[in-house]
Amino acid sequence: MSDEHGETGGLGFIGDVSSLVKVQDEATVSRTIMEHAGGNVVLFSFDAGQVLSEHTAAMPVFVQAGSGHLKVTASGKTVDLVPGGLAYFPTRLPHAVEAVEASVMMLTMITPARDAKETSD
Repeated sequence: MSDEHGETGGLGFIGDVSSLVKVQDEATVSRTIMEHAGGNVVLFSFDAGQVLSEHTAAMPVFVQAGSGHLKVTASGKTVDLVPGGLAYFPTRLPHAVEAVEASVMMLTMITPARDAKETSD
């Protein structure tokens, strides 16, 4: 199997995610860029001042800034997320994200792995 992101024989690969989502004026944009048994990856772009209000996820997630500056709030604590930083949220932990400046964020969702029979259906 092969797709636009270079997936062949179970290997998922994207050579450069930076061109897959662009910051749009006064908007938050999301795009799923990879889906596999065990995890999915979504890119978000935020214009400065855009907010993902407090919410929870049904699975554990990791977020990292690809560009810009984000404020991430969870567990009564706010941290600055800039390129090179990484944050983790366990299942159902309320959290919010605010773009201090135009930013791109990668969200990695950890999903239950399916067995080979399920993935071949």
